[in-house]
Amino acid sequence: MRGSLLAALFVCASVFPAHAAQRTLAYFPVGPIYEYRWKVLELALDHVRRSEGVAIDLRPFDEDVTQNRAVSLLEAGKIDVIALGTNDERESRMLPIKIDISRGTVGYRVFLVSSSDQERIAGMDDEAFRTELTFGLNSQWADVPVMRVNGYTVLTSTDYESLFGMLAAHRFDALPRGIGEAAVELAARRKAYPGLTIEKTRALFFPYPIYFWVNRQDAELAGRIERGLRAALADGSFRKLFMTYHASMIEDLARSHRRVIRLDNPLLPPGSAEIDTKWWWR
Repeated sequence: MRGSLLAALFVCASVFPAHAAQRTLAYFPVGPIYEYRWKVLELALDHVRRSEGVAIDLRPFDEDVTQNRAVSLLEAGKIDVIALGTNDERESRMLPIKIDISRGTVGYRVFLVSSSDQERIAGMDDEAFRTELTFGLNSQWADVPVMRVNGYTVLTSTDYESLFGMLAAHRFDALPRGIGEAAVELAARRKAYPGLTIEKTRALFFPYPIYFWVNRQDAELAGRIERGLRAALADGSFRKLFMTYHASMIEDLARSHRRVIRLDNPLLPPGSAEIDTKWWWR
């Protein structure tokens, strides 16, 4: 019996070694539209826990900061993991795990507009849509230069929340948002901005992967996240989670008849993840 007990303890120690790390990661950004991203990370870390015996918890970073400030805080060790799109500056300052957790959805942009402008915008051809409208974006969103390099006029604000008020006040004509973000954002602000709606006739699409990012010195964490993501892809749990969070979006896309305008993204750094949309859009 003693031998059996020792053997059992040895097995437990092998699966959950005594020196296994116990760590809590502060993450950014925080909010309802980002919930899916952190559920993906939870899924990846659960695979790591089961395969490597490493327990890693998550907590939201509780300060309201800009994306650029968050990058600086990650470099300083105040934030542990960020989930954002890619560009050259971010790749020079942080370590990306180059698996597109959004499966291309963030690069498929629909538009929040004023209800009173819906008919006017629907009647435009693609050239007028590009040249006669002004689009509002947060100045730190990585898609600002993508829009501009493709000939769209962009008005920026450093404050995300103010964009909705600016749109309602007709400071610009349309607010591009990821297809999985627009309805959530609009529903959360229905009482404050009842005159806003989702434009029905057009969408933009450009390659725009969303990565998890960690400190450049934390290759161990990056490796664990990547192994967890690949395990979740391999066993189908990643896709199942994606479908759970994006079911209504996929149904809406199937019913819609939007004209999709494809844009180049010449700003993607070399080695960026391939965009694979087959889970939701073929």
